[in-house]
Amino acid sequence: MENVRQYGSPPFGVVVVHGGPGAGGEMAPVARGLASEHGVLEPIQTATSLVGQVEELKAVLEARGDPPLILVGFSWGAWLSFIVAARYADLVEKLVLVGCGPFQEGYVATLHETRLERFSTEERRMFDATVEALNDPDTEDKDRLLARLGALARKSDSYDPITNPDERSDEVGPAGHIFQKVWKEAAELRRNGTLLQLGREVQCPVVAVHGDYDPHPSEGVRIPLTSTLDDFRFVLLQNCGHKPWIERQARDAFYRVLRRELS
Repeated sequence: MENVRQYGSPPFGVVVVHGGPGAGGEMAPVARGLASEHGVLEPIQTATSLVGQVEELKAVLEARGDPPLILVGFSWGAWLSFIVAARYADLVEKLVLVGCGPFQEGYVATLHETRLERFSTEERRMFDATVEALNDPDTEDKDRLLARLGALARKSDSYDPITNPDERSDEVGPAGHIFQKVWKEAAELRRNGTLLQLGREVQCPVVAVHGDYDPHPSEGVRIPLTSTLDDFRFVLLQNCGHKPWIERQARDAFYRVLRRELS
């Protein structure tokens, strides 16, 4: 499978980085939305380790892009872009972190509690059981489990979503085996403090765009990065969940912010 999609015309100076890990293709609508003004790359991350995903993204930037590039990372992709910018500063001009997960372990309980509050009793049971099964290396059919987790998260994480079945056809996942292997390493990077420490090596401007309804607590992004980065700004979108481009009341504001940051 070709693991890089291209939109617009060269030079390719913008890269959209999907979440998951293992949710390849979910950033296609954003790439299309920017393609009339920018050459955009959409890598599909296939590596099954954190280091592998970092090197895979680096290789795409060097081979297909026109460095330094602007990385627009969503959710896990925001962390991945952050790590790449820290380790390969010469490749990255700016970071835009969309719906980013919290950078410190102390905020994780708030994320979990907020999600559970938005579920029914049965959905809570199913969510916890699915996460547990995905983290078990002996569990089979991880793709089906990751799809179930995504459907549950869409309910808890969205404020006023627009349903567009055509956009789902862009997705090449879910890849449950990637999620199980990469997320375990990523979570440990946050737990031991290394993730935030990498911010000391980030030399480019960083902008975080976050929905006010996103269960990922905005304070877990704003506060740690404000105290770590030299050039950081935070944008809070109103009436917006985790994925701004599907939000009826926030998508226009999201694209205005994005276009301003890319101009």
